[in-house]
Amino acid sequence: MIRSMTAFSRAEKTTDTTAVRIEIKSYNSRYLDIKIHITHGYHALEDKIKTKIAEQITRGRIELHVNIKDESEGSKSFDLDLEKAKAYFQSLSKLKTVLSLKEDISLAHVLNAGNLITPASGEDNSDALWAVASECLDDAISQLNAMRAREGDYLSTDFSQRMEKIETILGQIEEGATGLLEQYRDRLSERIKALTNGMAEIDPQRIAQESAFLADRSDISEEIVRTKSHLKQFRRIVASDEPGGRKLNFLLQEFNREFNTMGSKIGNADISHLVVDVKSELEKVREQIQNIE
Repeated sequence: MIRSMTAFSRAEKTTDTTAVRIEIKSYNSRYLDIKIHITHGYHALEDKIKTKIAEQITRGRIELHVNIKDESEGSKSFDLDLEKAKAYFQSLSKLKTVLSLKEDISLAHVLNAGNLITPASGEDNSDALWAVASECLDDAISQLNAMRAREGDYLSTDFSQRMEKIETILGQIEEGATGLLEQYRDRLSERIKALTNGMAEIDPQRIAQESAFLADRSDISEEIVRTKSHLKQFRRIVASDEPGGRKLNFLLQEFNREFNTMGSKIGNADISHLVVDVKSELEKVREQIQNIE
């Protein structure tokens, strides 16, 4: 089974005190790249979120939007640092006098000091919050992977059809490559007759030697054997439960290498056309593989 890298999911989880909503979008990427947009004040959860995603997804650009609403009593209480606020106000007043400024000092100016108002230190509910967020995240990832799997099924069917076509063309190439010795012998004899207008006597033994040499140089039996092996391996990877995008991409390069070699070894127009047909199919497969996890 293969999975696409393009998908979308949304999940929500609500308790008496907490509401979590998560949206996930995934795109093509050579590696696992996770980008998280989370409600202010909850960035401490990012590492846990990334770890959970990495456990279930191996490749792709993952964008998460995590919205958290904490309605617990602790979330509604705040501590005010009055001493710091007074000291900051006094400093601003002194600066106003020294610089002969006429502008009034507002609350906004005082709040620029930072950390004057902070969440009240009380019972730590981070574990309970993560329990809700974790469950919501599991649901979102499960939906995402289900969509990725459905897309992968469509791609798998397409791959199967194209591999069958490539296998058929490979059989035609193999059939066309048989009898090369006879083909080269007849071609050499005809060429010599054409060049000498039939006046020169042809040495059958020499013709046989040259024909054997050309046939040996044009032998593609090794390339055919390797290509058949690649076809079996390609199908095995597609049927596997493990992510196979990188492996399939590597195999595709091997396919191209073998067929390029076949085309260069055999100076036969019909076979060259078949190689072009195969490379057209391989290019279509290559485009699809870019979207495989």
